[in-house]
Amino acid sequence: MRAHLGDQLVIESPATGAPRRDGEIVGLHHEDGTPPYDVRWSDSDEVTLVFPGPDAHVHHLDRELPEAGEAKAGPGSPRPAGTANPGDIGRRVAAARLRLGLTREETAARARMAPAYLDYLEQQPAAPTVATLIRLADALGTTVDALYGGGVDLPPGQGRALFHPRLVELGPEECRALLSTHGVGRVTLSTPDGRPAVVPVNYDVVDGAIVFRTAPGSVTALTADEDVAFEVDHVDEALSRGWSVLAVGHANVVTRPEAVRGLVERAHTTPWAGDERAMWVSIRPRSLTGRRITPEDE
Repeated sequence: MRAHLGDQLVIESPATGAPRRDGEIVGLHHEDGTPPYDVRWSDSDEVTLVFPGPDAHVHHLDRELPEAGEAKAGPGSPRPAGTANPGDIGRRVAAARLRLGLTREETAARARMAPAYLDYLEQQPAAPTVATLIRLADALGTTVDALYGGGVDLPPGQGRALFHPRLVELGPEECRALLSTHGVGRVTLSTPDGRPAVVPVNYDVVDGAIVFRTAPGSVTALTADEDVAFEVDHVDEALSRGWSVLAVGHANVVTRPEAVRGLVERAHTTPWAGDERAMWVSIRPRSLTGRRITPEDE
């Protein structure tokens, strides 16, 4: 018997009538793929060391992958129709890990899996179990749906509301923590013709100020020397909960060369919109408010 990471180990004995059990091989102890194996069982999500007997057989992942254009899922992981093609999940896991600045070893420890299996998952077409994806999503601060790639073109919040939701007002310190260091937020402003506008921007938080880059003459450049509102939020589709933070303050253009150089050095990302955006706008919040939706019993 030989296996690879991600293969499915099935134990069933029709002669004795023992219940069928299956799991995902998440660890190998020999380079040639011979037993024993570390197996994560689908019925308990526990990992155990297994020395397969005569009632065990391996379903190899490469035999379970769909033909081009099909939406068939691999073993142990029913994939919703229309979601990721083989390999997409691993690419999304790797992208989320790199955004957080985590190594594979750190991510594997957070997700309670072997680093070798995470390496395999990121680099090979794989069909991890839903339980594996739940742990990875939790370790990477994202959702299973996001790792599948489902709903990428739909607005968030289309899931069902909690049966007994509770709306909690957040204090300034928790609002500051949720703003974190960077991300995507929305800035409100008034256009020259008096119409309101809300524009998403890539932002950083530097020394307590919200900063973002724009281009002179752009819509967001109109925030300069104006009172504005800035909003960030997060929605957890799987758990039907989320939070939002609203900052209100005066927007100023950063002009001092040394201050601009400091912002450039500390920026986490370049604006997703591309083009030359060398004009820095700083918002120093004078008020921070926020709300969180949680289950009533939390």
